[in-house]
Amino acid sequence: MTISVLTRRADFLAANRGLRNARPGFVLLTRPNDGQGVRFGITVTKKIGNAVVRNRMKRRFRELLRGALPEHGLPDHDHVLIGREGGRDRDFAQMGKELSIVLKQAAEGKGDPARRPRRGSKPRPR
Repeated sequence: MTISVLTRRADFLAANRGLRNARPGFVLLTRPNDGQGVRFGITVTKKIGNAVVRNRMKRRFRELLRGALPEHGLPDHDHVLIGREGGRDRDFAQMGKELSIVLKQAAEGKGDPARRPRRGSKPRPR
């Protein structure tokens, strides 16, 4: 199974409309990609910390995905990991267990309930 990396912004935005599974250290987004194989992307915002902290988190996420996607990844789906504040100091083994749990949930089609709209924001046109 070949695993490729998402690089285009449009692919990340499309994944945001897919299934969402949140954990204290990360959020996993999954969405079918019309037969393009297993692909993954990683996003860590500046809210998490400085460049050193963000890059460390991205390296950890990359390693987690490389270990989990060959076995548990959904075929022909995009997988996007979004870093959360709790992931900075979270135990690597614990995050690995949580990732395998959310991948199994995503395979069953189970996701978290939809997020509530932000206060004071207008819905974006699509």
